[in-house]
Amino acid sequence: MSNDRAIQRLPAELAYQEELVRLAAADSSPKPEGWRMSPLAVEAFVLGDSERKTEAKFVAERTLVRRIIVSLCTNRGCLLVGEPGTAKSWLSELIAAAVSGDSTLALQGGAVNQVNQLLYSWNGAVLASKGPCPEALVPSPLLRGMQAGQLVRFEELARCPQSLQDALLSVLSDRVAVIPELAGAEGVVHARAGFNVIGTANSVDAGLFQMSAALKRRMDFEEIRPISRIDDEIAVVQRELAKSNRQAGVDVPPDDSVLEVLVTMFHELRNGQSLDGRSTDRLSGASLSTAEAVSVAHATSLNAWYYGDGRMTIEQLMNHIVGSALKDHPEDRRRLMHYFETEVAQRDGSHWQELYRHRTLLKGL
Repeated sequence: MSNDRAIQRLPAELAYQEELVRLAAADSSPKPEGWRMSPLAVEAFVLGDSERKTEAKFVAERTLVRRIIVSLCTNRGCLLVGEPGTAKSWLSELIAAAVSGDSTLALQGGAVNQVNQLLYSWNGAVLASKGPCPEALVPSPLLRGMQAGQLVRFEELARCPQSLQDALLSVLSDRVAVIPELAGAEGVVHARAGFNVIGTANSVDAGLFQMSAALKRRMDFEEIRPISRIDDEIAVVQRELAKSNRQAGVDVPPDDSVLEVLVTMFHELRNGQSLDGRSTDRLSGASLSTAEAVSVAHATSLNAWYYGDGRMTIEQLMNHIVGSALKDHPEDRRRLMHYFETEVAQRDGSHWQELYRHRTLLKGL
């Protein structure tokens, strides 16, 4: 097994290392101080550029991605807000990889419950023998980002209480962090050029904690929406499925009709509207996002590889859709059955007819 196979998931800066090196070497556009490449090159890395020979890694309006990149050039942070599964974290990872060459400086809002966790902790053994000193300091990703002049990703920021959100204010406003236990200059960390914060927040967390009004004034907000065009969504699922299968050592060719069924179902049930404009049910207990569709497609491939004959089938797909779409909302089973009777039953094509025949799986669970 190769070293790459031993790592379950490579960060963006390693997965696209060759592309990043090539982009940076050919980049002659102006760069913000502390950035590894220009905003134009960052945009080309994220959205793809045929002239620069970079592949598209995210689907969004170019103006949206450009606003996010420009906001990170300023002394304001940027918060990506949207439904679960809209690849907000992936977008922040791509941008951090291009700007700083390191996307691993990340905080998880739900795991931060004390103010000092935002900035630093202490090595207990060194602290006991020497007392508070730089050697005993264990910097958080946020403090390391300030010291190195790199982007820091703050995941699920809305899951932090307001008191912890407000602890970010001096960092974002004054670009300084104070460590009271250290005397003099050692206790003051000034952010180096290139530092900024790119956060994410799920819209479903809106009622968990109110966003600090002061923090809102120090960050630009950008809404990341689900992919609107079905063809774009299918292309993303095909691309990401190929990567997931390759990483897992699974040689199962993608079946276009199976992926069409999967993505179309998720697209329609997520939006509450069929592709031809008719109103349909929406499921309340599942996000049915593009990321979820990739997971279902990958599970179907694994099923085919380990239990089937190496070909994706509608029956395998249906088994995994049930586990993905039906969470803990009993009403969603009725809605999904209604969708099958009013939409799937009317569709032409053998793959849709086969899907309809397997609707009995919904009743047996």
